[in-house]
Amino acid sequence: MNIQGLIDDIVAENNMAPPAGAVADYIPGLETIDPDQFGIAVAMNSGETYSAGHSSINFSIQSISKVFTLALTMALDGDGLWRRVSREPSGTPFNSLVQLEQEHGIPRNPFINSGALVVTDRLLTITGDSQTSLQAFLRQQSANPSIQVNEAIAAAERATGHRNASLAYFLTSYNNLVNPVPQVLNAYFRQCAIAMSCEDLATAGGFLSRGGQGVDGLPVLTADQVRRLNAVLLTCGTYDAAGDFAYRVGLPCKSGVGGGILAVVPGTCTIAVWGPRLGRSGNSSAGVAALAKLTARTGWSIF
Repeated sequence: MNIQGLIDDIVAENNMAPPAGAVADYIPGLETIDPDQFGIAVAMNSGETYSAGHSSINFSIQSISKVFTLALTMALDGDGLWRRVSREPSGTPFNSLVQLEQEHGIPRNPFINSGALVVTDRLLTITGDSQTSLQAFLRQQSANPSIQVNEAIAAAERATGHRNASLAYFLTSYNNLVNPVPQVLNAYFRQCAIAMSCEDLATAGGFLSRGGQGVDGLPVLTADQVRRLNAVLLTCGTYDAAGDFAYRVGLPCKSGVGGGILAVVPGTCTIAVWGPRLGRSGNSSAGVAALAKLTARTGWSIF
């Protein structure tokens, strides 16, 4: 299979398509990004990496960071986390307060904002510094020691993250955060502001397609844990569009409002795409279209 030729074609098709969607202008710093950039990288389990377009440009990974904080927490805490967060699709926007109140402070899944705050809180308790632990993990798994937080984006998120602050205090009222809210929020905003390229992201997520084996050959998670994490990615990783995403793409994926999407082809590869224009549910419009084309042309859908 000529993977490089396929992704070159997909990038060319994207560049000719009419622009769709808009950048996430509610986070200062994201609205100034060139909205028509697009990149893709495919990291094969056999070791090769293929890339095209703007695949080496760093972007704010935002909610894609939730995949890695969840993996770290599962590795260190086993199944303990699942007493505090569920594993069901939300069907509501990722920053919804309504569902959290209806379900007595137990977030529907770890990939909506309330659930991610609980995961960050638990990782903070275990490690003492969740953001530094996450950054070290991403540097190791991507083999890129220069990965770091975009401080301007982190500051902007702190200044404008009022809904996330509301979620955190609401969780605390149900005793589902144990660390001080400002500490949890700071760690959460900083993890979302980590900047990575498609190439870094595809490489860092490789353990999800290798049954838990990290880039150094050592286990990050057990095969059973990876299977379960990928299941939650499939059903919950793309906000309230998970059903449509499974229909169109057919892979476990996690998106972020920075325009990135990380996709997993179990046993084969990981794929990262980036296009800043977002659709209604906060997923990259160009990224969704590219992944749909790629799975159709390769047969990589899990269905």
